[in-house]
Amino acid sequence: MEARGVTLPVLMRSVRSDWSGTLLVCGKCSKKLGGGFGPKGKQPLAKALRRHLGLKKGRKAATGIVEVKCLGICPKGAVTVIDGAAPQAWKLVCEGADLDEVVAILGPGAR
Repeated sequence: MEARGVTLPVLMRSVRSDWSGTLLVCGKCSKKLGGGFGPKGKQPLAKALRRHLGLKKGRKAATGIVEVKCLGICPKGAVTVIDGAAPQAWKLVCEGADLDEVVAILGPGAR
């Protein structure tokens, strides 16, 4: 491969994914809440969203929901979420929020 006259070794390959969108969910916020989502209020947000949307696992899912270490916001009683299609607007999802409303607010990246 050549970029601006410099020859680079080809070290990358592509892997197919069925994702149409990506959500980044702060794992530290989820851990601080000790769950707080789902039917019984005991699931982390990432797991509750996957189950609510009926998503498959990993690359085969329609939307990728990735739990990351820490996003650095650390709100009290909420979880930070970033939609990969709109990274300029980070969302704070309050503990116990209705998942239908959360999906509606997060937009097309969450469907």
